[in-house]
Amino acid sequence: MDKIKVTGGTPLKGQIRVSGSKNTALAIMPVCLLTDQPVELSNIPNVSDVHTLNTLFQQHGVDASFKEGVVHLQASEITNTTAPYDIVSKMRASFWVLGPLLARMGEAKVSLPGGDAIGARPVNFHLKGLEVLGADIELESGYVIAKAPNGLTGGRITMPHVSVGATITLLMAATLAKGETVIVNAAREPDVCDLGECLIKMGAKIEGLGTNIIRIQGVESLSSVSHRIIPDRIEAGSYAVAAAISGGDVELLDADCTHIETFLNFLRATGTAVDKSSDRIRITAPDGRLQPVDITTEAYPGYPTDLQAQMVALMTLAEGTSTITEGIFENRFMHVPELRRMGAKIDVQGKSAIIHGVDELVGAEVMSTDLRASVCLISAGLKAKGDTVVSRVYHLDRGFENLEEKLKACGAQIERLKS
Repeated sequence: MDKIKVTGGTPLKGQIRVSGSKNTALAIMPVCLLTDQPVELSNIPNVSDVHTLNTLFQQHGVDASFKEGVVHLQASEITNTTAPYDIVSKMRASFWVLGPLLARMGEAKVSLPGGDAIGARPVNFHLKGLEVLGADIELESGYVIAKAPNGLTGGRITMPHVSVGATITLLMAATLAKGETVIVNAAREPDVCDLGECLIKMGAKIEGLGTNIIRIQGVESLSSVSHRIIPDRIEAGSYAVAAAISGGDVELLDADCTHIETFLNFLRATGTAVDKSSDRIRITAPDGRLQPVDITTEAYPGYPTDLQAQMVALMTLAEGTSTITEGIFENRFMHVPELRRMGAKIDVQGKSAIIHGVDELVGAEVMSTDLRASVCLISAGLKAKGDTVVSRVYHLDRGFENLEEKLKACGAQIERLKS
């Protein structure tokens, strides 16, 4: 397996163009299953998760192609309603084909999902919501078998907790259901809003995007669409942390600061300068030591869980003690033992990481445990004394487009070591 080697000590300086959102692309691509018309999506990042999803679509009979940031999809005829374990187990977002297949075909057999090992992320909210819409759901040998031979019917779905995945599943399914569907306690993430905007372009009738109550009036069919994916807020935040931890000065292009306002406020609290305009953000590290912050990850618009690991890395060098509490997932501090190998002083107490800032980090051999942990360790390596070698970077390739090239362009000493 490939590794990435980072030699620390060079502040990042320059510009980085933010790619299209990986999470949003994965949420929107399954809309192709809701229509027999062409779907064109642009600003798609060239990452392995996108290719995995295209492979799954081809299993369903979708004509799928990807070139130069544009994916073309057309499900003129769905030939197979089974999403197999060998694909779905690789990537949790594959599970999102369940709603569209069920809504259009009246049946679906989808493997229970896989993805990053960051704790249990059950799909019960997805399934209970579909049952409200009239689906008959059974679990059999690791598969969800869903049937609605007479189609789905609108209903009122109240989710006990905010769930981005369940909101995405139910939003897509409800577009073709008969009557009105109301999703209460819906997720407000930009990914959900962009999905809703794409569906509206296809003829869906949706109100309340960006609020905790979404109303969908079902339609008989959806039309073709051409839609541009929003910028990746997690990538923007990750490079912002990389700039700050390296002592650098970086301008992020094609960024949407409105999607990461909470993160940017916390970053400012560390002493990092943040200057923003409509489509770019300049990050300048403080002259002295970083200041500690206390953070709890929350559903949007709170602090994003996908930027938790990166902020833990940043706070290892703060002047004082920080507490970062994970409010979304359990078992999402697996990057902590790896940071300790680099000299970080971190105690994990339940859902919180207590980070005691140190004067310097030291390069070491470390192992990536999930997608966001990968970039966390690379960011730490940018400042660490000596060489840091990060293994299992296939996690990184799932969600970051051309990371080494983007960092190299800003002066980072970074290279991929081929296996």
